[in-house]
Amino acid sequence: MILLRKATEQDIPIIQHIAAVTWEPTYVPLIGRKQVDYMLDTMYSRLALLEQLQAGDQFLIAEMGSKDVAFVSYGLIPAQPGAYKLHKLYVLPDAHGKGLGKFLINEVVNKVRLAGGQSLALNVNRANKAKDFYERAGFIIKETVDLDIGNGFFMNDYVMEIAIV
Repeated sequence: MILLRKATEQDIPIIQHIAAVTWEPTYVPLIGRKQVDYMLDTMYSRLALLEQLQAGDQFLIAEMGSKDVAFVSYGLIPAQPGAYKLHKLYVLPDAHGKGLGKFLINEVVNKVRLAGGQSLALNVNRANKAKDFYERAGFIIKETVDLDIGNGFFMNDYVMEIAIV
C-alpha cells in the first residue's frame, strides 16, 4: 500500500536523500558528475527546498512499508492562469516497477484538476528514459530547450505537457 503525505520543512532531509540516491544512476551517465553535484547543491540545498516550499510548491512524499520511497513536487506557473508545472518526481531505484511513478503522476493530475488547472507541464532531459514514461502517461513534447543553469552547465530538455480535462 502506498501512503502519501504533504511534505513540510521537517521532510527536507528525506527529499534530499531521495534526490541524491536517484540522481546518481540517472543523471551521472547523462550529464556527468560535476553537473550533478552542482545541480544537487543548488536545487536541493536546504535553503533552496525551503524557498520552494515557502513559494507555494507542493511536495508529496510516498511511503511504502513504512519507508519513504518517492516524492513529487508541483506548483502554479506564475503569470499563466490555470497552468501548473511538475517540478520533480523521483522514485528510489529499489522501488521502481511498483507503480509509484504512475501513482504520483495521477495524484498530481487529480490535484491540478481539483484546483481548476488546465495544463500540467514538465521538463525532462532529452536523453532521460523517463521521457517514455511521461509519454505513456499522456504528456506530449511541446518544445526543445537548452537552459543555462550557471557555472557553464546547461539543461538540455524537452518541455512536455498534458491537458487537464
